[in-house]
Amino acid sequence: MAAISGISADDIKNVFGQFDVFVKKIEKEFDTEVIVRNGEIMISGDEKNSEMTKNVLNELLRLSRKGNIIEEQNVNYIMSLEKENNSSLMENIDGEVICHTVQGRPVKPKTLGQKAYLDAIREKMIVFGIGPAGTGKTYLAMAMAITAFKNEEVSRIILTRPAIEAGEKLGFLPGDLQSKVDPYLRPLYDALYQIMGAESFQKNMEKGLIEVAPLAYMRGRTLDNAYIILDEAQNTTPAQMKMFLTRIGFGSKVVITGDKTQKDLSQGTVSGLDTAERVLKKIDDIGFIYLTSLDVVRHPLVQRIVKAYEDYEKKDNDKKAENMRRNRFDRRKDRR
Repeated sequence: MAAISGISADDIKNVFGQFDVFVKKIEKEFDTEVIVRNGEIMISGDEKNSEMTKNVLNELLRLSRKGNIIEEQNVNYIMSLEKENNSSLMENIDGEVICHTVQGRPVKPKTLGQKAYLDAIREKMIVFGIGPAGTGKTYLAMAMAITAFKNEEVSRIILTRPAIEAGEKLGFLPGDLQSKVDPYLRPLYDALYQIMGAESFQKNMEKGLIEVAPLAYMRGRTLDNAYIILDEAQNTTPAQMKMFLTRIGFGSKVVITGDKTQKDLSQGTVSGLDTAERVLKKIDDIGFIYLTSLDVVRHPLVQRIVKAYEDYEKKDNDKKAENMRRNRFDRRKDRR
């Protein structure tokens, strides 16, 4: 039996979720029962599970008291940390706010992986953020870029990505050159609008202080005193990646994001991200941060989808490796 006292009705409502959906999830995960009486939470179950439930609820209450709206992602992540005896580390994560969106919502890391990613961006000149969809790679990099720009740490922001169709041919698009490339850059615009606001973005873009362009436009340039983000780097070729990395000038900061499981390159083409990972790993001022399904901050279903694909691909790779071992063994056997 464990207990937590002195809790307000608003915090209970926030932490328990609509129709107690969050607390039911916690009860099921730890095989405990949670009851509220007169502002006190009573937890029953075996000693270890009751203590784990108490720790999870305490972390959620702490988040709630700081003004956070508790979401299913918070509940899932804190439970996963508690199983590793790390739930207390959430306090280090939640204390950091990068900036606020135009609606006033704070932009901050929500997982240990995201915190490590932001720390690397601050410390290194070039950072590779590698991980599945929904881990906040591009959004957090954009928030850091806009904050640096507003603080006059850099004089401009340059956002780029390779213009490659995601598994389907779109044919010839109508309009001028900008209209043709805009569909490929739309995710970057969306993040800019959320954090900076459409009006501020348009003003700075007209002045040339913010540039959103396909990767091909980077050739032949030297990019000094800029915050540069290369998105969807898994779709670059080794030549494109080398070209991009050699554009970097003095006073610049570079963040390169990519998801190695979602390549849209033609079959047989080597990814520039994979090559860069092998070639640059030992250079001191270049950081590689790897995010996982645990760092997914979109809808909880996205986290489960990503995890299911990770498990499937691991199983498939293990099967291929086993077949290769058997084939080598069979060839040796035949030679004897």
